[in-house]
Amino acid sequence: MREVSRSTRLARSAEQVWEEARTLGGVNHELAPFLRMTVPRGIPADTTLEEFPLGETVGRSWILLFGFLPTDYDDLRIMEMEPPRRFLERSRTLNFSTWEHERTVEPDAGAGSVITDRLRFELRPVLRRVPGFGGLAKRVVEAIFTHRHRRLRRRDTAAHD
Repeated sequence: MREVSRSTRLARSAEQVWEEARTLGGVNHELAPFLRMTVPRGIPADTTLEEFPLGETVGRSWILLFGFLPTDYDDLRIMEMEPPRRFLERSRTLNFSTWEHERTVEPDAGAGSVITDRLRFELRPVLRRVPGFGGLAKRVVEAIFTHRHRRLRRRDTAAHD
């Protein structure tokens, strides 16, 4: 099992940050312009993570490179939900037999907040046998979440300009 963690201080309140973080639109804003996640079939586009039944796979969300090229999928399953503070997703993807994403949004000193993403993942057995692929996968996950946090900071700065 590999692990990656990213934390970012933001000027916006924890409540404001949670409002965006709990939607697929918010996720896609963070991933843009490189990646986009589709809404699972049968799920309304404006559904929030709080509306997903806990512990059940709600459907397959495709991860699209540059918005159109399928590179992975996420059989999306929310295990724990503590609005407006935390969620835990534990899913399977094409590449990972285990994909665990925990996001917390905590009030910071003053009016701001701290958002933290913790990822734990394990490659599918066939990919674990490919020399160097585990390290490459970890670097890709690190890069994606570094990008997501950069996008969070930009949105935060734009909201306070």
